[in-house]
Amino acid sequence: MSLVVALVLFAMGLWLILSCAERLVRGAVGTSIGFGVSPFLISVVFIGFDPENLAVGAVGSLEGEAGIALGSIIGSAMVAVALAFGITALIAPMSFAAVPKRILLVPVLSVLLLGLLAVDGRLSRMGGAILLLGFAFAVAFLMWLSRRGLDIRPAGEVAEALEEADRRSRWHAVGLLMLSLVGLVIGGEMLVAGARAIIAAFGLSGTVFGMTVLAFLVSMEELARELPAALQGRPEISFGNVVGSILAFFLFNGGIIALVHPLEVDAQTLWFYLPFCFGTVVILSLLMMTKRVSRWAGGLLVLLYGLFVLKGYVG
Repeated sequence: MSLVVALVLFAMGLWLILSCAERLVRGAVGTSIGFGVSPFLISVVFIGFDPENLAVGAVGSLEGEAGIALGSIIGSAMVAVALAFGITALIAPMSFAAVPKRILLVPVLSVLLLGLLAVDGRLSRMGGAILLLGFAFAVAFLMWLSRRGLDIRPAGEVAEALEEADRRSRWHAVGLLMLSLVGLVIGGEMLVAGARAIIAAFGLSGTVFGMTVLAFLVSMEELARELPAALQGRPEISFGNVVGSILAFFLFNGGIIALVHPLEVDAQTLWFYLPFCFGTVVILSLLMMTKRVSRWAGGLLVLLYGLFVLKGYVG
């Protein structure tokens, strides 16, 4: 495959994934409401949900491209946690009335759980099942906190889908859901095939490419989710997207990806990318405990993302 063909295939696959991902969320939310699932439960389950990352990771895992699969988890999380949230704080510093410490434990424990399961250099199907179980417990925990006064609000495609769900029939939503799933699979195959040829042409490491270039392209919409809410004086929605994204990436997506095909976790991921991401999440949690994320804190998060990307290319 020539480099030009690979780039075209990669671009077409990326476009198809991003287009179908939004429609998948709308179809899933519409189907859920059509069959009587409460909007609150939908909000909790889908908060931070990123089907584009799941599609890329699952296809990468199935095709034996562990670097791409892990990049869709760890690299994408760094985009949401450090780059998008950091830029948001630089533009619109955030203050919070209350930051429950129990909420801050959710992202920290999510990253830690995946790290512990992969510490032997392999994320097995059993590990994937444990991650999915962790996701279920995390969702139940958020729902329990909500009953005690924590307000959970959806953002991004979920919020828009909830607003328009009552204008669509349940079967229209089911059809949209099915077509979107097919589109995601096809787009994922195209993107991974193109990525594999690009990696070979430029002599890149699959892990580095997955953690940086691919993760950024697939997750760049995180900024569009987080910044508008902060500018409108709703920083809790911005941070909710961060928590939801980490929960979705490390527990739900990681679990599904490992069930599709067990992942070999290379030394670079195990000893740099994963610990660095864990450290970044811990730093963000410490910043959140002050109930304020200032411009200097945003600059620190962006700097951490820059170091995360740079390390892969300088060795």
